[in-house]
Amino acid sequence: MSTASTRQDVKIYDKLYINGRWVAPAGSNMIEVTDSTTEEVMAQIPEGAAADIDSAVSAARAAFVSWSQTSKDERAKYLEAIAAGLAARRDEIAAVIASEVGMPLPLATAVQAGLPAMVMGSYAKLLSEYSFEEQVGNSLVVREPVGVVGCITPWNYPLHQVVAKVAPALAAGCTVVLKPSEVAPITAFILAEIIDEVALPAGAFNLVTGLGAVVGEAMAAHLDIDMISFTGSTRAGKRVSELAAQTIKRVALELGGKSASIVLDDADFEKAVSSSVGSCYFNSGQTCSAHTRLLVPRSRHTEAVEIARATAEKFTLGDPREGRAKLGPLVSAAQRERVLGYIKKGIEEGASLVTGGAEKPEGLDKGYFVRPTVFANVRTDMTIAQEEIFGPVLAIIPYESEDDAVRIANDTVYGLAGGVWSGDEERARRVARRLRTGQVDINGGKFNPLAPFGGYKQSGNGRELGKWGLEEFLETKSIQL
Repeated sequence: MSTASTRQDVKIYDKLYINGRWVAPAGSNMIEVTDSTTEEVMAQIPEGAAADIDSAVSAARAAFVSWSQTSKDERAKYLEAIAAGLAARRDEIAAVIASEVGMPLPLATAVQAGLPAMVMGSYAKLLSEYSFEEQVGNSLVVREPVGVVGCITPWNYPLHQVVAKVAPALAAGCTVVLKPSEVAPITAFILAEIIDEVALPAGAFNLVTGLGAVVGEAMAAHLDIDMISFTGSTRAGKRVSELAAQTIKRVALELGGKSASIVLDDADFEKAVSSSVGSCYFNSGQTCSAHTRLLVPRSRHTEAVEIARATAEKFTLGDPREGRAKLGPLVSAAQRERVLGYIKKGIEEGASLVTGGAEKPEGLDKGYFVRPTVFANVRTDMTIAQEEIFGPVLAIIPYESEDDAVRIANDTVYGLAGGVWSGDEERARRVARRLRTGQVDINGGKFNPLAPFGGYKQSGNGRELGKWGLEEFLETKSIQL
């Protein structure tokens, strides 16, 4: 059955998905979902309560008994069916995310809709190859599902971040309670509809929407949830960890980043700088692994600034659903104000504003748009060099030597991603190994959804994607023979 009704172009989702059924929430309050381009309400979803989490966890706990004992072939068939369902609704998913988040439709189709279907299918394939046990001396070492998993996901890649948790958790034999971001939740309902259509066993997957301070905290503290997998801000990740510690549950965190793109003196400067600008601005800068710091030799700082200026000024703003503009709006008014605050802070602290700025973009009276911005002569002690901005704002930082570049790149509480550009790949690899980050791209190496994704330091702990993502949801047992 459909979960939504339409009222004056506003889609109404008034039920939660618990124990294989669409059920009324415990309360009657609704949360409005806003179109980031029109600034108008596009949907309403239930404001779930702690009682809804209790119901969902009870269902997941009961379902775990049988779901954990299914064969990996059976689990793979369900994942394949869900992947096919996601692929069939690709255009709908892309259109929803273009409206919610603001990513231009062509990119939203390829990335926001295409990637989740691929990742879901990849776990079906991985199950056929993965061995859940091995013989070590006189011991049989077996890997078993951790139990009931609470998944809390963000708004910037709303379906991908959900699938990156739900797919490996189900593949491992865990049961799931999902709390998606209330800012961009609609694709979570689409996923639940697909899961219902493929008749996944009742209770294996449950969807509860609501506010983080209520539903998210109830999940993190819940005695019967064995693991929390959280993606979001470092501040919220700390709170999840505090609550989860009371029940000694496993916690996997994928948090913020302040990633550096290091352009060495022998690199193709035009390609390196322009590509780094593109990385920074992808999804309007609303990407945790975006390369938001550009490190260049001091002797070539002026050259880099001019390339960055020319590149940034080609990033046109406009309605993401039309598919012509390179950048859409930010996700919300609150996010726009946050990013504008950082731009103003950069100017106040003495960074050189190269292009962009805090003024409203011309010709865009509606929508949460921010001008693509570049700062030069940025010092490492400036706020814009240290804090995650989550908008289209690039900080160019000059360095004195290769060692100095590595020092600057590592001079942050984060450690999620980074890049190295060099005409000598071996030199680039040496520098990459010195960066305290979970991922490093060499000369623009492409994102690999089968490779582990996660961070060092305050960028979190644990890994997602590939076999490493599966193993996050497994316990290890030794059976002595």
